Amino acid sequence: MPILSEATASAIQQGEVLFRPLERGDYYRGYFDLLAQLTVAPPTTEAVFAQFVESSASRGSLTLVAVLDDCIVASATLLVEPKLIRGGSSVAHIEDVVVDKRCGGRGLGQSMVERLCAEATKRGCYKVILDTSEETAGFYAKKCGFYKKEIQMRRDLVVPQGKLTESFVGQVTQKL
Repeated sequence: MPILSEATASAIQQGEVLFRPLERGDYYRGYFDLLAQLTVAPPTTEAVFAQFVESSASRGSLTLVAVLDDCIVASATLLVEPKLIRGGSSVAHIEDVVVDKRCGGRGLGQSMVERLCAEATKRGCYKVILDTSEETAGFYAKKCGFYKKEIQMRRDLVVPQGKLTESFVGQVTQKL
């Protein structure tokens, strides 16, 4: 991974970063390299990626990216969950927040989260849930106004190797 140039660092600090929804062309802008800094994220096919991007709005989700010099340098996803409680209000979930390690400490993560919280407000959500690790919980508390509440439980499901294909994504999308 190349070292961040002084010009790039300056552009981040001067606000020359473009924030926008994930696009099909981001497949070629280092998106999977960025996700790999967060978790295991092997690239999918371009067709699966395109289908994911195109079906996001109908699923009520928004993946926001920060673009600098035609490269994705940060990403986060907002998922909106309709509820029957609280008068039919919705809950927002922020997932997969990642900032390129070369760009950390410049406010990109905080800006991503704040933009998604504003979008959640526009969509009528009554709260935003953000799951994170113990290591990054302090950042979200100090910089973004989140606090610890209850606990998260998890059960991992096994998806057979090779099942993340065009037909698998299509089946999931149709069921939603």
